[in-house]
Amino acid sequence: MSLWLLNHFSTFTLAVVTVGGTVALAVTGSVIARRRYPSLADGEHNDMVGVTLGMFGAIYGIILAFVIVTLWTQLESTQTVVATEATDVALIARDAAAFPPPVRADLDAALSDYVHAVVETQWPRMRAGEPSYGATATKLQSAYDVLQAYEPKTAREEVFYEEAVSHLNDVAAQRRARLTMAEQQLPPLLQVLAFGGALVLIPLTFLYGMRRLRIQLLFVASVAALIGFSLLLVFVLDRPFAGELSVSPAPFKEGALSPYWVE
Repeated sequence: MSLWLLNHFSTFTLAVVTVGGTVALAVTGSVIARRRYPSLADGEHNDMVGVTLGMFGAIYGIILAFVIVTLWTQLESTQTVVATEATDVALIARDAAAFPPPVRADLDAALSDYVHAVVETQWPRMRAGEPSYGATATKLQSAYDVLQAYEPKTAREEVFYEEAVSHLNDVAAQRRARLTMAEQQLPPLLQVLAFGGALVLIPLTFLYGMRRLRIQLLFVASVAALIGFSLLLVFVLDRPFAGELSVSPAPFKEGALSPYWVE
């Protein structure tokens, strides 16, 4: 469900629904609580409620900060993995220039097939949360077959051959890391802490009484908006390959790999 929402709605739309919905529910709940318990406006329990809010707010803030920083770090790590994989493929393409034309052509064809398979076949599956190892396995194996069948004949070719093999092994490693990251999501326990904490903290603001209704609603709405925006960040960052803030396959189309996309 979360993947479908991220892939079918813009971040702005999700922000309006998440933040706006949280604020609307909080304001409605505060008004209902005030009408049901008019004594709340006197603020006779504000001392106790204030201490409780401060304690819960501090704990919840630490949890949210930890979750958001973790997800942001995961997103940056995923971007690095994708860029490194594309760079290794580009380096193999450059190393191939030192090989005889038939070998170079076969290796270029294998790399081109691999790059197209990553962007056109594997990327949509990762966006849907269903990464496929087989989508690029045969293309990568084709590159291995070309290098395994070739015997370098000069010292120059041996140097570039070793570099090409090393980079191809790196591509295989980064590919596995990318697919693993596409399957990761926030552990259920942290999801409960992040979203369940909001269900505890926001209702507590209803108990902090103020004589003027507008001021109390402003207080409740501000807290709800902050929590709603934080939860939006958790929701958007949880899936690195889905949504508008997702990792882009652009590195596979740039630099030395751009000729593979010329029709």
